[in-house]
Amino acid sequence: FSTESHMAIIGLDFFSVPSIQDAYSFTCASKFNFMCAPLAHPRFRRDNATGIVHEGPFTRTDMVLSSQEWGQIVGKVSPWIDLDSPILSERRNAEEAFKQELAWASHLGVPAVMIPLSSYACANMASALAPSIGHVAAQYWVRVPLAAPGVDLEAPPVLEGRHNTADPWEWWDRLRTLCPPSNKFGVALELTANLPPADQLARWLGEPLKAVIVPTSIFLTNKKGFPVMSKAHQVYLKTLLKLKPRIVLTGCMRHSQGVEGYVNYLRHVHSTLPEPGVIESFAAGYEDYLQAPLQPLMDNLESQTYENFEKDPIKYVQYQRAVAAALRDRVPEAEAGTRVSVVMIVGAGRGPIVRAALQAAKDAGRLVRVYAVEKNPNAVVTLLSIKEEEWGDAVTVVSSDMRRWKAPEKADILVSELLGSFGDNELSPECLDGAQAFLKDDGISIPSSYTSFLAPLTTPRLHTELFLQDNPKSLQTPYVVLLTNAHLMAPPKDCLTFVHPNPECNTERGPDNTRYVQVSFAPSESGRLHGFAGYFDTVLYKDITLSIHPDRHSEGMFSWFPLYLPLLTPVYVAKGETITISLWRKATPAKVWYEWALVAPDASALHNPCGRAYFIGL
Repeated sequence: FSTESHMAIIGLDFFSVPSIQDAYSFTCASKFNFMCAPLAHPRFRRDNATGIVHEGPFTRTDMVLSSQEWGQIVGKVSPWIDLDSPILSERRNAEEAFKQELAWASHLGVPAVMIPLSSYACANMASALAPSIGHVAAQYWVRVPLAAPGVDLEAPPVLEGRHNTADPWEWWDRLRTLCPPSNKFGVALELTANLPPADQLARWLGEPLKAVIVPTSIFLTNKKGFPVMSKAHQVYLKTLLKLKPRIVLTGCMRHSQGVEGYVNYLRHVHSTLPEPGVIESFAAGYEDYLQAPLQPLMDNLESQTYENFEKDPIKYVQYQRAVAAALRDRVPEAEAGTRVSVVMIVGAGRGPIVRAALQAAKDAGRLVRVYAVEKNPNAVVTLLSIKEEEWGDAVTVVSSDMRRWKAPEKADILVSELLGSFGDNELSPECLDGAQAFLKDDGISIPSSYTSFLAPLTTPRLHTELFLQDNPKSLQTPYVVLLTNAHLMAPPKDCLTFVHPNPECNTERGPDNTRYVQVSFAPSESGRLHGFAGYFDTVLYKDITLSIHPDRHSEGMFSWFPLYLPLLTPVYVAKGETITISLWRKATPAKVWYEWALVAPDASALHNPCGRAYFIGL
């Protein structure tokens, strides 16, 4: 039942099961991984409110299957149960039946319970579900159609206040907002013949997708008589499958090949998913894994951290290109054999930038004198070993904090690798402002500038994980995370920019790296805002750049994952409304921190005031 396998996990949905043993045998023989079956007979409608009592059990005994076999069955709540019926007797009857079926599912030990959601009216359903969420082992799959039955997708929205009550995403958003947060509560998204607009489809990529339900009714027939999907359905299904949901086949068999034709096609679609790229291969297992940003000044990095960074196939190539270009510009061809350029690598780590600089000098045909400055005494051991075995007198290793080093001469080129996922969040501005003291007045800094970006983010999975930590600081701390089960509600916009050499270093007041910006976004669809995604790009030298901006990510580079700035409370944003965030970068002589607050469409509390939850130590 696990989705960790690279194979498609496909289940068969049964509307009625006269014999669950036969249905289970058929499921196994047809090479499905699991089955979905009603917890009670569809015709056995209990009517407790009228006092009519049916003799005998309301469903089959648990002894017809073993515990292991029940572990391959998703139990389905009876579709007639209407927990939000306006008729009191029907609502009370539904509550009793619902409670009974959930208790039976818990008794059987089924891995998941599927619950149909058919309207925006779901407050009482949430109340009935709440006692079980987080207190039982089973997952809850809320079955939601992509498009509401009988609703014209081109028609004007049916509004209730700010909400389009004809939009199934709004149904789901209301239910999950009313229910207690849980990582076992998610969507079983049912594809429909008519697909909503692309922006509405994209919203589901941020939701906790447990399963994709594929009805046989949406299949077409190819020239050979086999079932196939339309191109649009196939593309969207493949997009959803990147989140590794289970697949559920439902509906009558409409092709002569029976279930085999459908399941073979679905496995074929899954097999055509693109192979993992460089980033996906490197980051396997780190998808949506929250990590605290590095504290390179407060902490000494470990060997494994250096090793991971050094595996990046793109970053150091770009640094090498940048240094070579700077050397060519710095030293005319006529002086290439006589003029020596001083290149200082500050924050040298275990030496990958040093190697890049030495190779760049060879590529450019220029002479260099290299200094490798590193504050981590453990990394200095490695640098001295490499110097002894490889670099010799070409490199001078300096064990010092770059901000306090008294350099014997000034640098022509200052090279650093101090950027974080948000550009400045590992204190590159403060470090390079200090190091600028030993850069010549006309010297070159690599990088020469960097800019951070923010984008409004839907990510209930990450927000739920932080909420369940029950720590008030958790939702006021930035995190580094490879965003996978997440959706950007609008394209990123630029926030903070830093330039080096910093002209403020030459003023009487000195450099000021505090910042305040307010950034606004116009999402194309309604959504639930859980925070903001942070990115950066940097100009190393002239047109040589690095970027993790989603629209221009340096291909194959994996040294940085995006930043996540959470909100204490998720905020609903209606279509047409503006999202505005205020962001501060603040500093004292001892620390740097960010503060942020939502100011539209609603005002939030100020997050991380005075750096109480998180700061970067100087």
